[in-house]
Amino acid sequence: MSSEKSLSGCTNAPVLKERGQHEVFCGLTSIIWLHRKMQDAFFLVVGSRTCAHLLQSAAGVMVFAEPRFGTAILEETDLAGMADAQQELERTVEELLSRRTDIRRLFLVGSCPSEVIKLDLATAAEKLSEQYFPKVNVINYSGSGIETTFTQGEDACLEAVIRGLRSSNDEQLVILGALPDIVHDQMLRLLEQLGLKNVSVLPQVRVDDEVSVGSNTHFICAQPFLGASFEEMVRRGAKPIFAPFPFGANGTTAWLKAICDIFGISKETFEAVTDAPRRRAEIAIEKVSKILTGRSLFLFPDSQLEIPLARFLNQECGMKLIEVGSPYIHKQLVGPDLQLLPEGTTISEGQDVDK
Repeated sequence: MSSEKSLSGCTNAPVLKERGQHEVFCGLTSIIWLHRKMQDAFFLVVGSRTCAHLLQSAAGVMVFAEPRFGTAILEETDLAGMADAQQELERTVEELLSRRTDIRRLFLVGSCPSEVIKLDLATAAEKLSEQYFPKVNVINYSGSGIETTFTQGEDACLEAVIRGLRSSNDEQLVILGALPDIVHDQMLRLLEQLGLKNVSVLPQVRVDDEVSVGSNTHFICAQPFLGASFEEMVRRGAKPIFAPFPFGANGTTAWLKAICDIFGISKETFEAVTDAPRRRAEIAIEKVSKILTGRSLFLFPDSQLEIPLARFLNQECGMKLIEVGSPYIHKQLVGPDLQLLPEGTTISEGQDVDK
């Protein structure tokens, strides 16, 4: 007989909290996938030469290829307070926008050095937005890795975008989280086939893909590391939809079903649209699960993808979970996945690399 405790999986399991030194990539690395997704945006990092080298190495592109990101390098005179960093930044932005006329959104991205010297990029972004309105919208967020992991760069970016969205009372669905283009297109096609009409995705591909938010907005996260974006949507009055994350056939089916339940899509319509793609996914997963079934899994904290990934690997691939670590655990977001983890799995949060 199943008890209430066993039905809750790891929902109420004690969390082993590690609060020592941690080793992660900083949030600047999220620019690598965000600049490809947001096709009219430019990400200007205000940081050091180390920031510039990190971005160039992570992206695998050369500066002369003119990607949609760059670094305004803080020199020794800026760090020592011998030069006006704000004026230097304004001059750099002016040169950039005069040369790259295709830019519609400019993100001023803070870094560890700019935060250490208390450079006020938020005020600079407001001032520059007024100066270049309506052609360019200038937005500030922090990509610093002092207290965050690399996926939280996207979270900070989306939180800043949501803060500036116009208000609307239209009934709509907003999906949070950058996805590969083919997955993004398949998702929107499935939602359209299910009968959902007013669907928006953040981040927008282009600024003209207008997104609004209000009390009749329902939203769901496609990525488990969007805690700050989740909180900002709730603050703006939007209603969250909770579901396991769309990892694997079961996770994706449950994620889509949660959306359909909110918007009153019938069970018959849901099954007619999702049965064929679900079967294809199950066949693909079965090939891999033959290799993974029965193997043990220990997930180190790195990206905040660990809990839904563990649920998928255990539930659909038959792996045995020893410990699932995550840099930060947002229980509202990953609660449905925690509930599906086998009871007795060790859950840990944070790192202590000196142990």
